[in-house]
Amino acid sequence: MKHAAPKRGANAGARAGGKRTHASAAGVWPGAYERLLDDPAFGPLVRRTGPVRFAPSGHDTFSFLVRSVTYQQLAGKAAAAIHGRLVTAMGGVVSPATVLGASEEALRGAGLSRAKLTSIRDLAAKAAEGVVELGDLDELTEDEVVARLIQVRGIGRWTAEMALLFHLRRPDVWPIGDLGVRAGLGRVLGWPEAPQPKEMELIGVGYRPWRSAVAWYCWRALDAPAGDA
Repeated sequence: MKHAAPKRGANAGARAGGKRTHASAAGVWPGAYERLLDDPAFGPLVRRTGPVRFAPSGHDTFSFLVRSVTYQQLAGKAAAAIHGRLVTAMGGVVSPATVLGASEEALRGAGLSRAKLTSIRDLAAKAAEGVVELGDLDELTEDEVVARLIQVRGIGRWTAEMALLFHLRRPDVWPIGDLGVRAGLGRVLGWPEAPQPKEMELIGVGYRPWRSAVAWYCWRALDAPAGDA
């Protein structure tokens, strides 16, 4: 990736025309910033880094998931190039209809692996048939969103958690399987090794309901010079 985020309307961002809106001037999850400023472990990093900020996804949920699958296990520049060619192959519009209407040759020609093509086509088919409904994710709990998205081939818990955090902007996602979050937390805590998932679970309890922000700061800790996390 639970406390406090209510079951209904739990995300911090609102939708406008099917896209996520911009964060406020105070950043994403300003309550998390206030909470973590005085945290013994995270306070120094938070004060140096400032509030949580990341650009809105600029995508509807389907497009966000297609992009996420495309980017899996690839460096940013390579993934961006493949994703750009993929969008072009679909005539500039990413939707279940354009995915299903494009030939396998065109989609593979964009640089997609066979596994990713299978995943994206499965997502498109299930979204088109209503098997995996994407329009009401704002109304679901985090666990319900994960359970729904992992019905798609090639979308696992990590991809679903990234959608919750970066697209739906849920404040209390705690992706304990993310290697970067684990490494960053170990660095913040001054541990010689990254915490194991069970240790992550225990540590995360104390940071509810702002674990998404904690994860974000863990990633930032890896960008900081040694000794500054």
